Amino acid sequence: MLRPLLCLMSLIIPVSAADLQWSPLPALPDARGFAGSFSGVVDGRLMVAGGTHFIDKMPWEGGTKLWYDTLFALEKPDGAWRVAGKLPRPNGYGVSITTPAGWIIVGGGNATEHFREVFWVQKADKLPPLPQPCAFMCGCESDGVIYICGGIESPTATTALCTFWSLDLKQADAKWQVLPPCPGKPRILGCMAAVSGVVHLFSGAALHEGKDGKPEREWLNDAWAYEPSAEGGNGMPRSQGGWKKLPDLPRVAVAAPNPAPVIDSKIYILGGDDGANVNFEPKEKHPGFPRSILVFDVKTQTWSQSGEVPFSLVTTNAVRWKDQIVIPGGEARPGVRSPEVWSGARK
Repeated sequence: MLRPLLCLMSLIIPVSAADLQWSPLPALPDARGFAGSFSGVVDGRLMVAGGTHFIDKMPWEGGTKLWYDTLFALEKPDGAWRVAGKLPRPNGYGVSITTPAGWIIVGGGNATEHFREVFWVQKADKLPPLPQPCAFMCGCESDGVIYICGGIESPTATTALCTFWSLDLKQADAKWQVLPPCPGKPRILGCMAAVSGVVHLFSGAALHEGKDGKPEREWLNDAWAYEPSAEGGNGMPRSQGGWKKLPDLPRVAVAAPNPAPVIDSKIYILGGDDGANVNFEPKEKHPGFPRSILVFDVKTQTWSQSGEVPFSLVTTNAVRWKDQIVIPGGEARPGVRSPEVWSGARK
């Protein structure tokens, strides 16, 4: 079956950062909130699905993390969330991509396995599966092509995947393409954005096996750009492009909302975990994650800071909805989820 040509929706909003004001939207209808959820827009409705939270104790107390399949929908900014269905199975920590033709969920996983499935939400039609199971990766869309970078293959993995994949939704019977990997260290929980056909990758954490056999993180503040080569002629496939090293981020920003919003050719990294309080004690008093907004100007290839967001939320998405940048839920501090939903809109 031929797939429709898609002009994919991006997080590009024609206003300057000074014209954005953050305000709360109705909170998700679960006081515990969720981390690692999927968020998107379907038929004008904001939707949030899946994710995890702890139901009894905190993780350092031996708490149980549960994965969810519930799909919530919000019709309008002053409306009320309602349950709109379920995912095919409990899922979290994959990638969400919104298109005019629908909302796509890529990969993810649960407590025992990670997934290859890629599908349109609320459609029976599936997309080609990932080359291998993957969760905790990052992704974005550029010119009708989905890009996915890094992640881990299984819940027990102690190293991140050195992978970079693309799927061209404009092509009939498209398959995932294996592209040259980022020259930086393989990573989880990076952040991506696309501007003028160039894909950008920021921060994340590399993994290695610790003395106890469990994965340990190496906090990364590097930045990279990938520019695809021009489309080949006479039906030839797109040739592989190349990576370019960018100036490092002013600080680490692991698990910042993904994809990163783009405003006037500037990429906005909204908070993210800098690792400064990774060993904070007592854990229940953790102060939360940085709130500063890091801005990368694609034209000048420079970094700056543009104020702060009024929330401390990681492992969540940034979604364009009704000319707003929406951050729905996420992890407010280690082990603690939030039902808060925030929007950045014109003043």
